[in-house]
Amino acid sequence: MLEKFERYPLTFGKTPIEHLPRLTEALGGKVEIYAKREDCNSGLAQGGNKLRKLEYIVPDAIKSGADTLVSIGGVQSNHTRMVAATAAKIGMKCRLVQEAWVPHDDAVYDRVGNILMTRLMGADSRLVDDGFDIGIRTSYEEAIEDVKKEGGKPYGIPAGASVHPHGCLGYVGFAEEVREQEAELGFKFDYIVVCVVTGSTQGGMIVGFKKDGRADRVIGIDASGTVDQTRAQVKEIANKTCDLIECGYSIEDKDIHINPDYAYPAYGVPSAETNDAIRLAAQTEAMITDPVYEGKSMQGMIDLVKKGFFPEGSKVLYAHLGGQPALNGYSYTYRNG
Repeated sequence: MLEKFERYPLTFGKTPIEHLPRLTEALGGKVEIYAKREDCNSGLAQGGNKLRKLEYIVPDAIKSGADTLVSIGGVQSNHTRMVAATAAKIGMKCRLVQEAWVPHDDAVYDRVGNILMTRLMGADSRLVDDGFDIGIRTSYEEAIEDVKKEGGKPYGIPAGASVHPHGCLGYVGFAEEVREQEAELGFKFDYIVVCVVTGSTQGGMIVGFKKDGRADRVIGIDASGTVDQTRAQVKEIANKTCDLIECGYSIEDKDIHINPDYAYPAYGVPSAETNDAIRLAAQTEAMITDPVYEGKSMQGMIDLVKKGFFPEGSKVLYAHLGGQPALNGYSYTYRNG
């Protein structure tokens, strides 16, 4: 589906699919759980799902003649870490806006984890007090203009790379990759579980899996707390991607499954149930998830299994998107494990 698009390699290639037998057993054994390890996809600054997107964005950035990648995220943004890593890898400068998206007061929150790694890679990372929103931000637009005023040539990448024209392509490719791996495994996954906030990861999966009738089997677990905005953004970027790749179909409301039940109490703030899910995954499979994204999607998957949402005998693929460095910003919460 992506043959006509140029890709700049930032990842190792196919990400592994891992069976999770102890987590499966801990949840009753009636549903088989697997994980596709997007968190192990690269040697660039601990990797993660954003690199799969950036592989299809970098060629355009290079062709534009830019010398500076500009992007935005929260203080502990995985996306800005990956933009900084990409800039370092391709020899560009990097200007980042890090907004105060999370009401979290850990004493070291703005000095460890993602933001520490981002600065270590040479990015000009600037803290801004503005709150959370998945749309295009004024501070992001101002950062682009500031680079121009300073004589640079900026290339803007929106939050999560989601509303970039090529932001969905990597996860259309994810679906293609899963189909190849299913052929090797000898079975198909009945459901795919993925965290959703800015929308292009799930959006790309929906476009890719609609090809074989599984769009509505991509179960998005909302972590934004603004589910209506997220749902609208998923549909918009998915349909723009359908037009771009000329796949011959469009995405309808019935194709988009987003569960809003696990985003509480707020974006980036883990609930007690999120923390229980993080601990269960760690203690059964040594699989580390973070309190902002993967912990909430893990919580959602665990709860849906317990509630019988997935029919007995289902094979469920959990998309692990990365994000573990953010745990450092919550060190007090997990000081005793």
